[in-house]
Amino acid sequence: MENSNKRPFASTSTTTDSKSPAKKQVTRQVSLLSMFKPKESTSASSTVDNLQVTETRDPAALFKNLDDESKARLDLEIKNLRYEWLKVLKDELTKPYFLELKKFLKDESSKYTIYPPDRNIYTWSHCPPNNVKVVIIGQDPYHNENQAHGLCFSVVKGVKVPPSLVNIYSALQKDYPDFKKPNHGYLDNWVKEGVLLLNACLTVRAHNANSHADHGWEKFTDAVIKHLNEKKSHVVFMLWGSYAQKKGAKIDSKKHLVLKSVHPSPLSAHRGFFDCGHFKKANEYLRQNAREPVNWNCLDD
Repeated sequence: MENSNKRPFASTSTTTDSKSPAKKQVTRQVSLLSMFKPKESTSASSTVDNLQVTETRDPAALFKNLDDESKARLDLEIKNLRYEWLKVLKDELTKPYFLELKKFLKDESSKYTIYPPDRNIYTWSHCPPNNVKVVIIGQDPYHNENQAHGLCFSVVKGVKVPPSLVNIYSALQKDYPDFKKPNHGYLDNWVKEGVLLLNACLTVRAHNANSHADHGWEKFTDAVIKHLNEKKSHVVFMLWGSYAQKKGAKIDSKKHLVLKSVHPSPLSAHRGFFDCGHFKKANEYLRQNAREPVNWNCLDD
């Protein structure tokens, strides 16, 4: 509206003598209009932005009532768990079982090498709750050197693509023949597409599979799934293998799409995984529910 008001004033001023009262009046009106309207909108926008920054983005403030010892124990979570998830899970993080888990991990790390490195334990949280379109549930991080980095089925670049992920790529290519199998197993671009790649257990002792099972991680990741199940709608859950299916047993199939298949491991993939069609079914469901489909073909270097 501001521009449409300015044009006639500008046109009038070109035909009026610069010393005339009319000229002065027009100039004054243009000035008042240009000063008033932007101030109104800029001020409101600025106020909202400032509120968002100062009131919702201080991770430590979420735990201001916690004692110093517990705060110190949760330092890794406060620094590395993405804020949106930290806010959702803050009550879970202060439960006795989680604080005991932190004690266990401190003791383990004093004796053994633990994977993934601390800074990568919460890489999965880089997909914030409001962005999640698809959830893929794994069980345990890879336990060999330079493999695990906080996303299930994913390995860092330069590491040989694990057999299960090779089979995932093959199933994807059946759904989408134009899918280009990358020469790496780094799935970070899927995270950016809204795919939550969540292991049930988030750490493991080097070269010792399932060594951190039943120490509390499972309860914590159950809380992640519970939040998405109860607070979100139209999320696709891919449950591959009996373990994932048991973990996702309480997901509401009336609100979400629950897809089940055998695990993509070479031991079981031949029993139906390659033809499960999960990737295409997921995108069809997302479209039907007015959500953007996942671009699975985004892993090229």
